[in-house]
Amino acid sequence: MIALLAASAALDVYAHGQAQPVPTPTTSTSATPAAVDSGGGAATATPATPAAVVATRDASALAAVIQQLVGASGATAGVTLVELGGSQPLSWSLDGGAVFTAASTYKLPALMLEAQNMAAGKASANGLLYYQAPDYEEGWFDDYVDGAAFTRSAIAARAGQQSDNTAGHMLVRDLGGAAVLNAWAASAGATGSSFFDGNITTSNDLAALWVAEAEGRLGGSAAQAWLYPLLTRTDYETGIPAGIPAGITVVHKTGALDLTENDAALVLGASSGPYVLTVLTNGLDETAGPALIAAISTAVWRFESARSAAA
Repeated sequence: MIALLAASAALDVYAHGQAQPVPTPTTSTSATPAAVDSGGGAATATPATPAAVVATRDASALAAVIQQLVGASGATAGVTLVELGGSQPLSWSLDGGAVFTAASTYKLPALMLEAQNMAAGKASANGLLYYQAPDYEEGWFDDYVDGAAFTRSAIAARAGQQSDNTAGHMLVRDLGGAAVLNAWAASAGATGSSFFDGNITTSNDLAALWVAEAEGRLGGSAAQAWLYPLLTRTDYETGIPAGIPAGITVVHKTGALDLTENDAALVLGASSGPYVLTVLTNGLDETAGPALIAAISTAVWRFESARSAAA
């Protein structure tokens, strides 16, 4: 923790920066995020309009700070930042293609697909889902009995707010199973992931899903109106939200399993526009992992604040 704090202090320099580890961290920066489409058993998404390429901004200071934070923690990490507003928006990553255990972040595409289906009229928020014994995995709730009925929104709230595992299983079954979920996720940009079965992902893939959602290509405002409250002010706010000032909306999904701690977020309310930040870590416990994620989130917030001040 002392090392993390020391690394975090370096942020002021630029403010006026399971798993399959990669031997040498790699960073990638581009002026605009790659376009992603959605489909795969759900409503057809609207393709992204190609954006004009502009000169990319310098992210080297951010990269240096995040590399220092990760190095000091002793963990391996994948970090992806995609800016969705302001002038010269960039897409940047640190080992963004490295593969990590997804843990409960598989619930993010499941919730997104449910939202898209409802926006398309293929499912109802008040439709009933019936618990079956194979759905069970230890989690928050103990009211699951064979044949018990829950509304789709109630199960989605459990999966989003408390990350309840049985609720997550029920959502995947409701969608048609892991194969359907993964085909849809790949069509939406998550091409290096295998959610639920195998349950691996990358920070780039989770960012691609959030970009598609934020740009309205996964059901538009109707899907967002149902989805975003499920993933805001959850029972797990010690990662990305903890690194951002109060009053800023963070729509996000965490994942934790053994020494894996993940967080994938859409941050709304920054003066320079919304941005997507995804952080996957391996090698830290349930205290140190979120602390590293929060420190990275603070680094990104300061980077974004400096950007808006200069705009």
